[in-house]
Amino acid sequence: FGHTEVKKGILLMLLGGVHKTTSEGIRLRGDINLCIVGDPSTAKSQFLKFVHGFLPEKCVYTSGKAASAAGLTAAVIRDQDTGEFCIEAGALMLADNGVCCIDEFDKMDQHDQ
Repeated sequence: FGHTEVKKGILLMLLGGVHKTTSEGIRLRGDINLCIVGDPSTAKSQFLKFVHGFLPEKCVYTSGKAASAAGLTAAVIRDQDTGEFCIEAGALMLADNGVCCIDEFDKMDQHDQ
């Protein structure tokens, strides 16, 4: 019950916006981004977990406590078997054309935000 505005925002985000192309041929994404900010214990994490449970194949859930900038975007790592360097996709890349839920963003290192 309650949180009507937040629920409407999540619904609009899930449905998405309209992709547009300008007269110059520039493509504009119609993606809707949502940032839920509020006092502690106001169900912000529950909304994120609900979205992740509702769309598990199109949603990536991560916590700001354990995430870094490299963990959200991409990281260069050394392959254990071959010893070669490779790029490992982060949460934002894995959620391409989907939803990336980042919980407790304020707990991330200031440099990584």
